[in-house]
Amino acid sequence: MAGTQKQIKTGIHGFENFKLEYSLMAEYKLLMQQKIPGCYLMPSALSPLIWYGILFMRQGLYQEGVFRFKLTIPDNFPDGDCPSLVFDFPVFHPLVDPSTGELDVKRAFPKWRKNNNHVWQVLLYARRCFYKIDTKSPWNPEASVLYEEDTDLFKKKVLETVALSKDKSKEPVKSDDPHTIRYTPWDPNIHEDARKQMIKPKSKGSESQTSTRTNGLSWMKNGSLQILSREDSGLA
Repeated sequence: MAGTQKQIKTGIHGFENFKLEYSLMAEYKLLMQQKIPGCYLMPSALSPLIWYGILFMRQGLYQEGVFRFKLTIPDNFPDGDCPSLVFDFPVFHPLVDPSTGELDVKRAFPKWRKNNNHVWQVLLYARRCFYKIDTKSPWNPEASVLYEEDTDLFKKKVLETVALSKDKSKEPVKSDDPHTIRYTPWDPNIHEDARKQMIKPKSKGSESQTSTRTNGLSWMKNGSLQILSREDSGLA
């Protein structure tokens, strides 16, 4: 009896792990479909719950900013709280904690709803925070006050944080994770082939070929997180 209970418990944990992994794969697929401007993300090679990212600011007060961040997803995703987003350094912004660099994500997602909320929405929110400044209930009171009362000094502080972001982007990344996003000097012998592949036009039928699977049931409908939601017409 005890052995049977142990097997059942192990089976439940195994299913939960499969469900989590599948949910994360589905989230990453949805993220890739959104193509959020200036946002690049790579899941960690050491933990599927950690994703490394960079936001490139192309306009607005924070233009030319290069803000690295780490997105941490709860281990009970998607049933738990919203993911957290922490910048590599405390970006000067009303919604960024001046001591930890964490962005106030719960402002937009006070309660994470697994059927409505997705990781790509967190990243879109993070990007929008730099274009539409919100000063209500700030995590950085100084930034909030300056934005409201001393625009020139606020802009000066922002320029300083943008300059700092550029300097830090050139520093070696202190991480053993091979998926951490790193900058390296351009080397044609290493990078030219990859550049050609990225700008190469897609041939007709390539998209349908890459999206077709010949076997297995690990399919899902576009925009869905439901496991095995797409029927395999090849099954008997």
